[in-house]
Amino acid sequence: MEGTHGDPQGHAGTAGDTRGPDVPSLRGDNSLSLTAPGDSGSGVSLLSPPGDTEPDGDKVCAVCGDRANGYHFHVMSCEGCKGFFRRSILKGVRFTCPLARRCPVTKAKRRQCQACRLQKCLDVGMRRDMIMSEEALRRRRELRGQRGQPGGQRGHEGLTAEQQELIALLIGAHQRTFDSSFSQFMHCWVSGDTPVPNGTLLSPNGTPCPQTGPSPAVRLLSLSPREEALPDVLSLLPQFADLSTFMIQQVIKFAKEIPVFRSLPLEAQISLLKGATLGICQIRFNTVFNPKTKAWECGQRCYTIRDGALAGFQQVYLEPLLKFHESLRRLRLHEAEYALLQAMLLFSPDHAGIAQRDVIDQFQEKVALTLKSYIDHQHPPEEGRFLYAKLLLLLTELQTLKVENTRQILHIQDLSAMTPLLSEIIS
Repeated sequence: MEGTHGDPQGHAGTAGDTRGPDVPSLRGDNSLSLTAPGDSGSGVSLLSPPGDTEPDGDKVCAVCGDRANGYHFHVMSCEGCKGFFRRSILKGVRFTCPLARRCPVTKAKRRQCQACRLQKCLDVGMRRDMIMSEEALRRRRELRGQRGQPGGQRGHEGLTAEQQELIALLIGAHQRTFDSSFSQFMHCWVSGDTPVPNGTLLSPNGTPCPQTGPSPAVRLLSLSPREEALPDVLSLLPQFADLSTFMIQQVIKFAKEIPVFRSLPLEAQISLLKGATLGICQIRFNTVFNPKTKAWECGQRCYTIRDGALAGFQQVYLEPLLKFHESLRRLRLHEAEYALLQAMLLFSPDHAGIAQRDVIDQFQEKVALTLKSYIDHQHPPEEGRFLYAKLLLLLTELQTLKVENTRQILHIQDLSAMTPLLSEIIS
Protein backbone atom coordinates (compact mmCIF):
# COMPACT_ATOMS: atom_id res chain seq x y z
CA MET A 1 0.00 0.00 0.00
CA GLU A 2 2.85 2.39 0.70
CA GLY A 3 4.61 4.27 -2.05
CA THR A 4 8.12 5.64 -1.93
CA HIS A 5 9.19 8.16 0.68
CA GLY A 6 7.75 11.53 -0.33
CA ASP A 7 5.03 10.11 -2.57
CA PRO A 8 3.35 12.88 -4.60
CA GLN A 9 0.13 12.26 -2.72
CA GLY A 10 1.99 12.78 0.47
CA HIS A 11 1.62 16.54 0.32
CA ALA A 12 -2.09 16.13 0.97
CA GLY A 13 -2.39 17.78 4.33
CA THR A 14 -5.01 20.48 4.72
CA ALA A 15 -5.17 24.22 4.69
CA GLY A 16 -4.49 23.94 8.41
CA ASP A 17 -1.46 21.64 8.34
CA THR A 18 0.53 24.07 10.46
CA ARG A 19 -1.75 23.62 13.46
CA GLY A 20 -0.43 21.92 16.54
CA PRO A 21 -2.13 18.93 18.17
CA ASP A 22 -5.00 18.75 20.59
CA VAL A 23 -8.48 20.18 20.59
CA PRO A 24 -10.66 21.34 23.48
CA SER A 25 -12.00 18.51 25.61
CA LEU A 26 -14.76 18.37 28.21
CA ARG A 27 -13.92 18.25 31.85
CA GLY A 28 -15.96 16.23 34.30
CA ASP A 29 -18.10 19.23 35.22
CA ASN A 30 -19.30 19.57 31.61
CA SER A 31 -17.25 22.71 31.12
CA LEU A 32 -14.29 23.59 29.00
CA SER A 33 -11.83 25.89 30.69
CA LEU A 34 -9.83 28.35 28.65
CA THR A 35 -6.88 27.21 30.71
CA ALA A 36 -6.06 23.60 31.37
CA PRO A 37 -7.70 22.03 34.46
CA GLY A 38 -5.58 22.42 37.53
CA ASP A 39 -2.85 24.47 35.91
CA SER A 40 -2.86 26.87 38.88
CA GLY A 41 -1.81 29.77 36.76
CA SER A 42 1.05 27.91 35.15
CA GLY A 43 0.13 29.26 31.72
CA VAL A 44 -0.64 25.82 30.27
CA SER A 45 -3.76 26.21 28.16
CA LEU A 46 -6.10 24.21 26.03
CA LEU A 47 -5.79 27.06 23.56
CA SER A 48 -2.07 26.48 23.22
CA PRO A 49 -1.51 22.74 23.69
CA PRO A 50 1.85 21.00 24.12
CA GLY A 51 3.70 20.51 20.88
CA ASP A 52 3.13 23.93 19.34
CA THR A 53 6.69 24.92 20.01
CA GLU A 54 9.41 22.52 18.94
CA PRO A 55 12.87 22.38 20.57
CA ASP A 56 15.85 23.64 18.65
CA GLY A 57 17.17 21.26 16.06
CA ASP A 58 15.49 18.85 13.67
CA LYS A 59 11.81 18.10 14.14
CA VAL A 60 10.97 14.45 14.65
CA CYS A 61 8.08 12.49 13.15
CA ALA A 62 5.76 11.39 15.96
CA VAL A 63 5.00 8.17 14.06
CA CYS A 64 8.36 6.72 12.98
CA GLY A 65 11.03 9.04 14.34
CA ASP A 66 12.25 10.17 10.92
CA ARG A 67 12.94 13.85 10.29
CA ALA A 68 9.61 15.72 10.13
CA ASN A 69 8.84 18.68 7.88
CA GLY A 70 5.76 20.10 9.62
CA TYR A 71 2.30 19.40 11.01
CA HIS A 72 0.16 17.08 8.90
CA PHE A 73 -3.34 15.99 9.90
CA HIS A 74 -2.73 17.60 13.30
CA VAL A 75 0.58 15.81 14.05
CA MET A 76 4.25 16.63 13.47
CA SER A 77 5.27 14.02 10.91
CA CYS A 78 7.45 13.18 7.95
CA GLU A 79 6.45 13.15 4.29
CA GLY A 80 6.30 9.33 4.18
CA CYS A 81 3.95 8.87 7.14
CA LYS A 82 1.78 11.74 5.95
CA GLY A 83 1.31 10.13 2.54
CA PHE A 84 0.83 6.66 4.02
CA PHE A 85 -1.88 7.86 6.41
CA ARG A 86 -3.74 9.77 3.71
CA ARG A 87 -3.74 6.91 1.20
CA SER A 88 -4.77 4.36 3.82
CA ILE A 89 -7.75 6.40 5.01
CA LEU A 90 -8.94 7.49 1.55
CA LYS A 91 -8.86 3.92 0.21
CA GLY A 92 -10.45 2.51 3.37
CA VAL A 93 -8.04 -0.41 3.51
CA ARG A 94 -7.96 -2.89 6.41
CA PHE A 95 -4.50 -4.09 7.41
CA THR A 96 -3.77 -7.21 9.48
CA CYS A 97 -0.88 -7.53 11.91
CA PRO A 98 0.66 -11.02 12.32
CA LEU A 99 2.05 -10.16 15.77
CA ALA A 100 -1.02 -8.87 17.67
CA ARG A 101 -0.16 -5.24 16.86
CA ARG A 102 3.15 -5.22 18.75
CA CYS A 103 5.42 -4.38 15.80
CA PRO A 104 7.93 -1.53 16.29
CA VAL A 105 7.32 1.48 14.06
CA THR A 106 10.64 3.15 13.32
CA LYS A 107 12.24 4.82 10.32
CA ALA A 108 13.91 1.55 9.39
CA LYS A 109 10.98 -0.79 10.10
CA ARG A 110 7.91 1.32 9.31
CA ARG A 111 7.28 -0.57 6.06
CA GLN A 112 7.25 -4.00 7.70
CA CYS A 113 3.75 -3.79 9.22
CA GLN A 114 1.22 -1.40 7.75
CA ALA A 115 -1.40 -2.28 10.38
CA CYS A 116 0.84 -1.16 13.25
CA ARG A 117 1.97 1.91 11.33
CA LEU A 118 -1.60 3.02 10.70
CA GLN A 119 -2.53 2.38 14.32
CA LYS A 120 0.49 4.42 15.43
CA CYS A 121 -0.67 7.29 13.21
CA LEU A 122 -4.06 7.23 14.95
CA ASP A 123 -2.54 6.81 18.41
CA VAL A 124 -0.36 9.92 18.11
CA GLY A 125 -3.39 11.96 17.01
CA MET A 126 -3.60 12.03 13.22
CA ARG A 127 -7.15 13.05 12.29
CA ARG A 128 -9.22 11.40 9.56
CA ASP A 129 -11.51 14.43 9.25
CA MET A 130 -8.62 16.63 8.08
CA ILE A 131 -7.91 14.62 4.92
CA MET A 132 -8.81 16.49 1.76
CA SER A 133 -10.40 14.81 -1.23
CA GLU A 134 -8.60 14.65 -4.56
CA GLU A 135 -10.90 17.37 -5.92
CA ALA A 136 -10.20 19.66 -2.97
CA LEU A 137 -6.48 19.04 -3.40
CA ARG A 138 -6.69 19.92 -7.08
CA ARG A 139 -8.41 23.23 -6.31
CA ARG A 140 -5.85 24.00 -3.63
CA ARG A 141 -2.95 23.38 -6.00
CA GLU A 142 -4.57 25.63 -8.61
CA LEU A 143 -4.88 28.41 -6.03
CA ARG A 144 -1.25 28.04 -5.05
CA GLY A 145 -0.24 28.11 -8.69
CA GLN A 146 -2.04 31.44 -9.15
CA ARG A 147 0.02 33.03 -6.37
CA GLY A 148 2.97 33.44 -8.70
CA GLN A 149 0.98 35.34 -11.30
CA PRO A 150 2.17 38.95 -11.75
CA GLY A 151 0.31 41.70 -9.95
CA GLY A 152 -1.74 39.33 -7.84
CA GLN A 153 -3.79 38.40 -10.90
CA ARG A 154 -7.41 37.62 -10.11
CA GLY A 155 -8.95 34.24 -10.84
CA HIS A 156 -12.28 33.43 -12.39
CA GLU A 157 -14.14 34.47 -9.24
CA GLY A 158 -12.69 38.00 -9.30
CA LEU A 159 -10.62 37.37 -6.16
CA THR A 160 -6.87 37.12 -5.75
CA ALA A 161 -5.41 33.69 -5.09
CA GLU A 162 -4.60 34.79 -1.55
CA GLN A 163 -8.21 35.82 -0.95
CA GLN A 164 -9.52 32.56 -2.37
CA GLU A 165 -7.21 30.57 -0.13
CA LEU A 166 -8.26 32.60 2.92
CA ILE A 167 -11.92 31.87 2.10
CA ALA A 168 -11.14 28.16 1.66
CA LEU A 169 -9.36 28.11 5.02
CA LEU A 170 -12.23 29.81 6.87
CA ILE A 171 -14.96 27.74 5.19
CA GLY A 172 -13.04 24.57 6.10
CA ALA A 173 -12.66 25.75 9.69
CA HIS A 174 -16.37 26.58 9.85
CA GLN A 175 -17.48 23.26 8.39
CA ARG A 176 -15.25 21.23 10.71
CA THR A 177 -16.50 23.05 13.81
CA PHE A 178 -20.19 23.64 13.09
CA ASP A 179 -22.75 20.98 12.30
CA SER A 180 -26.02 22.62 11.26
CA SER A 181 -27.86 19.35 12.07
CA PHE A 182 -26.58 19.56 15.67
CA SER A 183 -26.04 15.81 15.61
CA GLN A 184 -23.14 16.09 18.06
CA PHE A 185 -25.39 17.91 20.50
CA MET A 186 -27.99 15.11 20.74
CA HIS A 187 -26.46 13.81 23.98
CA CYS A 188 -26.99 17.20 25.62
CA TRP A 189 -30.79 17.12 25.36
CA VAL A 190 -32.76 16.05 28.38
CA SER A 191 -33.32 12.31 28.62
CA GLY A 192 -37.11 12.54 28.75
CA ASP A 193 -37.47 13.97 25.25
CA THR A 194 -40.26 12.59 23.10
CA PRO A 195 -39.21 10.90 19.82
CA VAL A 196 -39.77 13.12 16.83
CA PRO A 197 -42.47 11.76 14.45
CA ASN A 198 -41.82 11.93 10.70
CA GLY A 199 -38.96 14.38 11.14
CA THR A 200 -41.26 17.06 12.62
CA LEU A 201 -39.31 19.70 14.51
CA LEU A 202 -40.22 19.87 18.18
CA SER A 203 -39.88 22.73 20.61
CA PRO A 204 -38.21 21.94 23.95
CA ASN A 205 -41.54 21.22 25.63
CA GLY A 206 -42.32 18.50 23.06
CA THR A 207 -44.82 20.41 20.90
CA PRO A 208 -44.37 20.93 17.13
CA CYS A 209 -42.60 24.11 16.07
CA PRO A 210 -44.95 26.90 14.95
CA GLN A 211 -45.68 26.90 11.24
CA THR A 212 -48.44 29.49 11.06
CA GLY A 213 -50.18 32.02 13.28
CA PRO A 214 -48.86 34.98 15.28
CA SER A 215 -45.14 35.44 15.71
CA PRO A 216 -43.50 34.11 18.89
CA ALA A 217 -43.09 37.69 20.07
CA VAL A 218 -46.84 38.34 19.79
CA ARG A 219 -47.72 35.04 21.47
CA LEU A 220 -45.23 35.72 24.26
CA LEU A 221 -46.70 39.12 25.01
CA SER A 222 -50.21 37.60 25.20
CA LEU A 223 -49.48 34.76 27.61
CA SER A 224 -52.22 34.01 30.09
CA PRO A 225 -51.45 34.17 33.84
CA ARG A 226 -51.36 30.38 33.91
CA GLU A 227 -48.89 30.25 31.01
CA GLU A 228 -46.70 32.87 32.69
CA ALA A 229 -46.08 30.33 35.41
CA LEU A 230 -44.47 27.93 32.92
CA PRO A 231 -40.87 28.87 33.80
CA ASP A 232 -41.32 27.14 37.16
CA VAL A 233 -42.60 23.98 35.44
CA LEU A 234 -40.67 23.79 32.20
CA SER A 235 -37.43 25.59 32.97
CA LEU A 236 -35.20 25.55 29.91
CA LEU A 237 -32.08 26.60 31.78
CA PRO A 238 -30.41 23.15 31.65
CA GLN A 239 -30.88 22.95 27.88
CA PHE A 240 -29.68 26.52 27.34
CA ALA A 241 -26.68 25.85 29.58
CA ASP A 242 -25.70 22.73 27.65
CA LEU A 243 -26.28 24.43 24.31
CA SER A 244 -24.18 27.43 25.36
CA THR A 245 -21.30 25.21 26.45
CA PHE A 246 -21.49 23.19 23.24
CA MET A 247 -21.50 26.28 21.01
CA ILE A 248 -18.62 27.92 22.87
CA GLN A 249 -16.55 24.76 22.52
CA GLN A 250 -17.12 24.81 18.76
CA VAL A 251 -16.11 28.48 18.51
CA ILE A 252 -12.87 27.74 20.38
CA LYS A 253 -12.16 24.93 17.92
CA PHE A 254 -12.93 27.29 15.02
CA ALA A 255 -10.43 29.82 16.32
CA LYS A 256 -7.76 27.14 16.72
CA GLU A 257 -8.19 26.16 13.06
CA ILE A 258 -6.80 29.58 12.02
CA PRO A 259 -2.97 29.66 12.00
CA VAL A 260 -2.78 33.42 12.75
CA PHE A 261 -4.83 32.87 15.90
CA ARG A 262 -2.62 29.99 16.98
CA SER A 263 0.48 32.18 16.55
CA LEU A 264 -0.75 34.75 19.07
CA PRO A 265 0.28 34.72 22.75
CA LEU A 266 -2.06 32.84 25.06
CA GLU A 267 -3.30 36.04 26.71
CA ALA A 268 -4.26 37.49 23.32
CA GLN A 269 -6.07 34.30 22.32
CA ILE A 270 -8.15 34.37 25.49
CA SER A 271 -8.92 38.08 25.11
CA LEU A 272 -10.12 37.59 21.55
CA LEU A 273 -12.33 34.68 22.53
CA LYS A 274 -13.84 36.55 25.45
CA GLY A 275 -14.64 39.49 23.21
CA ALA A 276 -16.03 37.59 20.24
CA THR A 277 -17.44 34.19 21.22
CA LEU A 278 -21.01 35.26 22.01
CA GLY A 279 -21.23 37.23 18.77
CA ILE A 280 -19.85 34.35 16.70
CA CYS A 281 -22.43 32.05 18.28
CA GLN A 282 -25.19 34.36 17.05
CA ILE A 283 -23.74 34.39 13.52
CA ARG A 284 -23.78 30.59 13.57
CA PHE A 285 -27.31 30.45 14.95
CA ASN A 286 -28.42 32.68 12.08
CA THR A 287 -27.56 29.93 9.60
CA VAL A 288 -30.30 27.75 11.15
CA PHE A 289 -32.85 30.54 11.67
CA ASN A 290 -36.13 30.04 9.82
CA PRO A 291 -37.65 33.47 9.09
CA LYS A 292 -41.05 31.94 8.29
CA THR A 293 -41.50 30.25 11.65
CA LYS A 294 -39.20 32.68 13.49
CA ALA A 295 -37.50 29.69 15.06
CA TRP A 296 -33.92 28.47 15.33
CA GLU A 297 -33.95 24.91 13.96
CA CYS A 298 -31.22 23.03 15.81
CA GLY A 299 -31.43 19.56 14.38
CA GLN A 300 -34.66 17.96 15.52
CA ARG A 301 -35.33 20.75 18.00
CA CYS A 302 -36.38 24.30 17.41
CA TYR A 303 -36.21 27.27 19.75
CA THR A 304 -38.21 30.50 19.70
CA ILE A 305 -37.88 33.67 21.75
CA ARG A 306 -40.72 32.29 23.87
CA ASP A 307 -38.33 29.53 24.92
CA GLY A 308 -35.79 32.21 25.75
CA ALA A 309 -38.38 33.83 28.02
CA LEU A 310 -39.03 30.48 29.70
CA ALA A 311 -35.30 30.30 30.43
CA GLY A 312 -35.39 33.72 32.09
CA PHE A 313 -34.35 36.16 29.36
CA GLN A 314 -36.26 39.45 29.13
CA GLN A 315 -38.04 41.10 26.21
CA VAL A 316 -35.55 43.98 26.18
CA TYR A 317 -33.06 41.45 24.83
CA LEU A 318 -35.26 38.91 23.03
CA GLU A 319 -37.14 41.28 20.73
CA PRO A 320 -33.99 43.02 19.34
CA LEU A 321 -32.39 39.56 19.02
CA LEU A 322 -35.25 38.33 16.85
CA LYS A 323 -35.10 41.50 14.74
CA PHE A 324 -31.34 41.06 14.26
CA HIS A 325 -31.71 37.50 13.00
CA GLU A 326 -34.55 38.44 10.68
CA SER A 327 -32.50 41.30 9.20
CA LEU A 328 -29.35 39.20 8.76
CA ARG A 329 -31.24 36.28 7.24
CA ARG A 330 -32.89 38.59 4.68
CA LEU A 331 -29.45 39.34 3.23
CA ARG A 332 -29.20 35.72 2.04
CA LEU A 333 -25.51 35.39 2.78
CA HIS A 334 -23.34 32.65 1.31
CA GLU A 335 -21.42 30.20 3.47
CA ALA A 336 -18.19 32.07 2.66
CA GLU A 337 -19.68 35.32 3.98
CA TYR A 338 -20.78 33.69 7.23
CA ALA A 339 -17.26 32.29 7.67
CA LEU A 340 -15.65 35.66 6.95
CA LEU A 341 -17.99 37.42 9.37
CA GLN A 342 -16.94 35.05 12.14
CA ALA A 343 -13.27 35.81 11.47
CA MET A 344 -13.96 39.56 11.44
CA LEU A 345 -15.57 39.28 14.86
CA LEU A 346 -12.79 37.10 16.25
CA PHE A 347 -9.93 39.30 15.13
CA SER A 348 -11.02 42.56 16.70
CA PRO A 349 -8.11 44.59 18.13
CA ASP A 350 -10.50 46.65 20.25
CA HIS A 351 -10.81 44.14 23.07
CA ALA A 352 -9.34 45.36 26.36
CA GLY A 353 -5.85 44.28 27.39
CA ILE A 354 -4.94 42.67 24.10
CA ALA A 355 -1.40 42.17 22.84
CA GLN A 356 -0.09 42.27 19.26
CA ARG A 357 -2.81 44.68 18.13
CA ASP A 358 -0.99 45.36 14.86
CA VAL A 359 -1.02 41.68 13.83
CA ILE A 360 -4.69 41.33 14.75
CA ASP A 361 -5.67 44.57 13.03
CA GLN A 362 -3.85 43.60 9.84
CA PHE A 363 -5.53 40.21 9.68
CA GLN A 364 -8.96 41.70 10.36
CA GLU A 365 -8.37 44.20 7.56
CA LYS A 366 -7.41 41.37 5.21
CA VAL A 367 -10.61 39.51 6.13
CA ALA A 368 -12.73 42.65 5.69
CA LEU A 369 -11.26 43.40 2.25
CA THR A 370 -11.81 39.79 1.22
CA LEU A 371 -15.44 39.99 2.34
CA LYS A 372 -15.95 43.22 0.40
CA SER A 373 -14.36 41.75 -2.74
CA TYR A 374 -16.41 38.56 -2.43
CA ILE A 375 -19.64 40.56 -2.15
CA ASP A 376 -18.70 42.71 -5.15
CA HIS A 377 -18.03 39.71 -7.36
CA GLN A 378 -20.53 37.12 -6.11
CA HIS A 379 -23.76 39.13 -5.81
CA PRO A 380 -25.74 40.87 -8.56
CA PRO A 381 -25.14 44.66 -8.49
CA GLU A 382 -28.65 45.47 -7.28
CA GLU A 383 -28.31 42.94 -4.45
CA GLY A 384 -24.72 43.59 -3.43
CA ARG A 385 -24.56 47.37 -3.79
CA PHE A 386 -25.21 48.12 -0.12
CA LEU A 387 -24.70 44.63 1.31
CA TYR A 388 -21.31 45.30 2.89
CA ALA A 389 -22.57 48.50 4.55
CA LYS A 390 -25.63 46.65 5.87
CA LEU A 391 -23.38 43.95 7.34
CA LEU A 392 -21.27 46.54 9.16
CA LEU A 393 -24.42 48.07 10.66
CA LEU A 394 -25.63 44.65 11.78
CA LEU A 395 -22.24 43.90 13.38
CA THR A 396 -22.60 47.12 15.37
CA GLU A 397 -26.08 45.97 16.39
CA LEU A 398 -24.62 42.64 17.41
CA GLN A 399 -22.19 44.32 19.81
CA THR A 400 -25.11 46.02 21.54
CA LEU A 401 -26.92 42.69 21.77
CA LYS A 402 -23.81 41.09 23.27
CA VAL A 403 -23.69 43.67 26.06
CA GLU A 404 -27.36 43.08 26.92
CA ASN A 405 -26.93 39.31 26.61
CA THR A 406 -24.03 39.40 29.10
CA ARG A 407 -26.06 41.52 31.49
CA GLN A 408 -28.96 39.10 31.41
CA ILE A 409 -26.76 36.02 31.79
CA LEU A 410 -25.28 37.56 34.91
CA HIS A 411 -28.83 38.29 36.10
CA ILE A 412 -29.85 34.65 35.53
CA GLN A 413 -27.35 33.38 38.07
CA ASP A 414 -28.29 29.72 37.64
CA LEU A 415 -27.29 29.83 33.95
CA SER A 416 -23.70 30.92 34.51
CA ALA A 417 -23.45 28.53 37.45
CA MET A 418 -24.44 25.60 35.22
CA THR A 419 -21.75 26.31 32.66
CA PRO A 420 -18.37 27.46 34.04
CA LEU A 421 -17.14 27.93 30.47
CA LEU A 422 -19.82 30.57 29.84
CA SER A 423 -18.79 32.28 33.09
CA GLU A 424 -15.21 32.45 31.84
CA ILE A 425 -16.28 33.95 28.52
CA ILE A 426 -18.35 36.74 30.07
CA SER A 427 -16.00 37.49 32.98
